[in-house]
Amino acid sequence: MTDQIIQSRDGGILTITLNMPEKRNPISDVSVVEQICDAFMAADQDMSVRCVILTGAGTVFSSGGDLKQMRPDSGGLRAGLPAETRRNYKYGIQRLPLMFQALEVPVIAAVNGAAIGAGLDLTTMCDIRIAASSAKFAESFVRLGITPGDGGAWLLPRIVGFSKATELALTGETIDAAEALRIGLVTQVVEDADLMAAARMIADKIAANPPHAVRMTKRLLREGQTADLKNILEMSAAMQSLAHATADNDEAITAFLEKRAPEFKGE
Repeated sequence: MTDQIIQSRDGGILTITLNMPEKRNPISDVSVVEQICDAFMAADQDMSVRCVILTGAGTVFSSGGDLKQMRPDSGGLRAGLPAETRRNYKYGIQRLPLMFQALEVPVIAAVNGAAIGAGLDLTTMCDIRIAASSAKFAESFVRLGITPGDGGAWLLPRIVGFSKATELALTGETIDAAEALRIGLVTQVVEDADLMAAARMIADKIAANPPHAVRMTKRLLREGQTADLKNILEMSAAMQSLAHATADNDEAITAFLEKRAPEFKGE
């Protein structure tokens, strides 16, 4: 059986690839959710991992849900009883947004093709999104007569704004990479052949910085999405005290004063 996700490591950069191209890389199956969660949580616990790149095998990033598993009693998310369907979502695909929200390791989505429905929402769970020129995006749940079931109604408006998110969700229309860039869904669009190199360039820039400071900065940014200023300032003071206690902070100051490149060791 082919691995549903594959991992490759190059220095401090981990690449996780959805590896079901023949099915368009769906993420609705509980086994896929478990593998994704296991891979990312392991990376989060490993301080030698400085950044993670998430992409898809083949020509599709992720089609989101497997439509064959949306039939009644198919063994997928949709069950015979509504109460069972609710539990399938809660203990299945809804684990993903909660897990991504808790991660401290930075995650870059390298969107190599279509990101549809839950596939689009998966990109919004990541911290940074870049797209190949052939990428397509659609918040297409309404066209199937369903609603965003994996957190898209919370995630998408925080990235593109309420009005644009509402337009995308209520029309279900597909947009291209250029439009995704215009509305701020992605930060850059590159030629298909250059996608992974562009993602790696960003990852390398992140990885060059002190890892404790990087992870705490990400945590503050995530908390800032929902916390008020007073609580963020309190958390910032606590994290700053931790950052000042690291050897990397001392090394950064010393290197600056000595006019040389710093050597950060994650200490």
